[in-house]
Amino acid sequence: MMKYLAITITVLLVLFGCRESEDMQGKAHELIIYSGRSQSLVEPIIEQFSELTEIPVSVKYAKTGALAGMIIEEGDKTPADIFFAQDPGGLGSVYDQLAVLPGSIVNQVPEWSRDMGGKWVGISGRARVVVYNTESLKEEDLPDSIEDFTDPVWKGRIGWAPGNSSFQAMVSAMRLIWGEERTREWLEGIVKNEPKIYPKNTPIVNATGKGEIDVGFVNHYYLHRFLAEKGEGFKARNYYTRNAGPGSLILAAATGILETSKNKESAEKFLNFMLSSTGQQYFAGQTYEFPINDKAKPALLLPQLDELTRPEINLSDLSDVKGTQSLLLETRALTGGN
Repeated sequence: MMKYLAITITVLLVLFGCRESEDMQGKAHELIIYSGRSQSLVEPIIEQFSELTEIPVSVKYAKTGALAGMIIEEGDKTPADIFFAQDPGGLGSVYDQLAVLPGSIVNQVPEWSRDMGGKWVGISGRARVVVYNTESLKEEDLPDSIEDFTDPVWKGRIGWAPGNSSFQAMVSAMRLIWGEERTREWLEGIVKNEPKIYPKNTPIVNATGKGEIDVGFVNHYYLHRFLAEKGEGFKARNYYTRNAGPGSLILAAATGILETSKNKESAEKFLNFMLSSTGQQYFAGQTYEFPINDKAKPALLLPQLDELTRPEINLSDLSDVKGTQSLLLETRALTGGN
């Protein structure tokens, strides 16, 4: 009897041990992505990656800033393999937790859209623009520089999203290009013009098309999603500022791999896929963003990147998110002057 009991226990241990090993192995192969990019924008291409590579993927969607805070709090215990951020500033917040990427990945993107230390790369490009209502304005009515929207003539006519990470990246660029004091003066000037505050870009474009505001500070591609859905009759268009200042900044959605990742090989496959012709064509054709490399061309309705006047800066210099947020608080930009 004892002999049979011992055999039974041994068999059970083997079976459960094997199952536990298989479960742990399965979890080890699951790629975990923290995405600051919205689910509607990137879920299709992430699913395509998973289907083609047979690598299971789990994605946590939230705002870039919230995810950066989560990674910092989780520390070495973070389950994230990849941080897919809306902008490089979010990656700068967790810079010490990122792994150095292989040169074969980093060298696929131009210098302006990659970390100088090799810890993150841009995946797609987004231009900062002024979206304007076509019933109340023509492009020639708009100033050369975003700086000139402090003019009292724009009072009550502006929409912005000061809590949005792309907007904050633009303000970080202002601090870099203009300096702290000039940026402070611009923020205070816009606040005096009583802008309407929105949580993100999409409602700004929607409000502009409805004529609720005349202009808004947004990323370029949101308008094209409205045009695709509502047609050419949608009464808003993008204006790429004529001045090569922070208002014409080209940002990049960017991605890095966590140093603690147990799935670095799969994570590197993900980055290579996003930078491949398949990934780049998806962003060009489906989300109307600029391809980050020459493996795809922008949508026909977009200008070429080299046609745009834009500041010559490296996006890795925009990592001081805390300093920018402090300035936004000091100038009461986040609260509408209240």
